Amino acid sequence: MESRDLSSLYKIRFAEEELPRKNAIWKVICNDFIQQFIKPSDTVVDVACGYGEFLNNIAAKRKIAVDLNPDAKMFLGSDIEFHQCMATDIGSVIKEDADIVFTSNFLEHLPNKNILDKFLDQVLLALKPGGKYIILGPNLRYLPGEYWDFYDHHLGLTHLSLSEALKLRGFNVDVCIDRFLPYTTQGALPSHPWLVKMYLKAPAAWKILGKQFFIVAHKPL
Repeated sequence: MESRDLSSLYKIRFAEEELPRKNAIWKVICNDFIQQFIKPSDTVVDVACGYGEFLNNIAAKRKIAVDLNPDAKMFLGSDIEFHQCMATDIGSVIKEDADIVFTSNFLEHLPNKNILDKFLDQVLLALKPGGKYIILGPNLRYLPGEYWDFYDHHLGLTHLSLSEALKLRGFNVDVCIDRFLPYTTQGALPSHPWLVKMYLKAPAAWKILGKQFFIVAHKPL
């Protein structure tokens, strides 16, 4: 998908008036859960950063955003570096300089498994030895129909198939949660920051509402 098409799709799918609420939700997700995997001294790279909800709310020494959509830069904090490039080029932009690479709801947009393999190789190139790749995404096992409701979803992945792909490319998988967050914050619980905070403290609820996987894998030393 070209950058102009991506910009148009973002404007259709993500209303700007919803951004403050989404940002508030991500602030809770970052502070109450994801931050435990990231040190304040880390260099963090967010691939397909969207409107910066993750990077704007995570604590890190250096924060780097990558997106094909040029509009993304407008929504990023002043402390965030921005690179407009293909995700499959990140290994040439960030060379063994990242402690963390993060993607959220991105891999399903890749056209096929060959490109996924290429992207995972690029993540390995970007990470320092021992660096972590943190992944959040819809789990096809629990979304057999809804998964394909988005025009730009191409690649079907479950927590197991993605874990297998990571291992085949040379990663070690440390954390694999099959049911974590609900699929969407539009109309599905939890949809308010304080509900998200309560939800994150109740893993039993994840087994009912969770339809996204959460995976942490690391590059061997």
